[in-house]
Amino acid sequence: MAGFVNDQNDLELDHPHQAPDLPEGDDPITELSKKGYNYLKEGVLEEAQTAFLEMLELEPKNNYALVGLGDVCRKRGEFERATGYYQECLRQHPTNNYALFGLADSYKALGLFHRALDIWEEYLRQDGDNITVLTRVADAYRKVRSFSRSKETYLRVLEKEPGNAYALIGLGHLYYDFKDYREALRSWEKMYARNPEGADIRVLTSLGNCHRKLKSYSDGVPYFEKVLTAHPDNFYALFGLADCYRGMNRSLESLDYWNRILAFDPNNKVILTRAGDALRSLDRYDEAETSYRKALDIEFDLYAVLGLALIHKARAHYEEAIKALQGILRNDANNPRIYQEIAECHLHLKQKDEAVKILAAFQRRGMKNSQINEMMNRLR
Repeated sequence: MAGFVNDQNDLELDHPHQAPDLPEGDDPITELSKKGYNYLKEGVLEEAQTAFLEMLELEPKNNYALVGLGDVCRKRGEFERATGYYQECLRQHPTNNYALFGLADSYKALGLFHRALDIWEEYLRQDGDNITVLTRVADAYRKVRSFSRSKETYLRVLEKEPGNAYALIGLGHLYYDFKDYREALRSWEKMYARNPEGADIRVLTSLGNCHRKLKSYSDGVPYFEKVLTAHPDNFYALFGLADCYRGMNRSLESLDYWNRILAFDPNNKVILTRAGDALRSLDRYDEAETSYRKALDIEFDLYAVLGLALIHKARAHYEEAIKALQGILRNDANNPRIYQEIAECHLHLKQKDEAVKILAAFQRRGMKNSQINEMMNRLR
């Protein structure tokens, strides 16, 4: 569950992409071209498409018409169709930058990042200083998990244009993806510093999530609260605040935010389980059990089963707790906490040998855990 929210926050801005420089003159093709790109700019896609198709009737391989039709399809989300128009243009005009850009962007939208990279690299061979394309390249390297090349390209953008929003956001995601939360925080803080009063809510939640990951929970709270000031039902801010208060052992405040989510998303099993955890920590066992069972009615959840087992333990129903915890081990055999909880239940039942046996079973798996080792040493 720790990564549940992560990662709404793939914050990417829409890069500007200008229409090609249109031909001069007052012949029919030129007029249709101007008309088509004006419609495209205004978002009147049906009229734009009609103009570009009329151009192709007059000149079947016209590059302006082919790029325009590709752009129309891309704006409609018809990315496979868009690639066909861009590819046809490039067969006739191999160095057409607008077709290269559109084709690469379409591949990116289709999740074909390696193909997108090939096209953008081709574009950069003609226009190596294009900031928009450089950030696209860096984004694509990030998507294919090439940390060094992505970072190198983002930094190249920032050398050319310090404070570039796309590069700062991309760097933030890159560091976050590779769990370097301090560097991610620095990138997003630079974005925040540019406009603290009007910061994008995704920047705010990204900052809050970095603090969650760094366990600096109290520092994350203000960012999530700022989101809720403008958007009281924002799921990610509510989750972030609830999780921060959970990390600060302030279960009552945490429960309040879990319940606010459940008010509009009552069948979210993850939130039901988290609410159960908060209720259990407040010794409200009946309510916690109800919440866990609601989660399990939706779908199996390992943490809900664990919560129920810990309620059994808290109620001194140790045999029932052991049975439930043993069931969890079948799905999470490397979790040291489960072995420790089972051992504690055996000790409550005065079954020291059984406690030693379950701790030894964990150690035989070849893993080390200081708490398990300390517990074993005490028992021996």
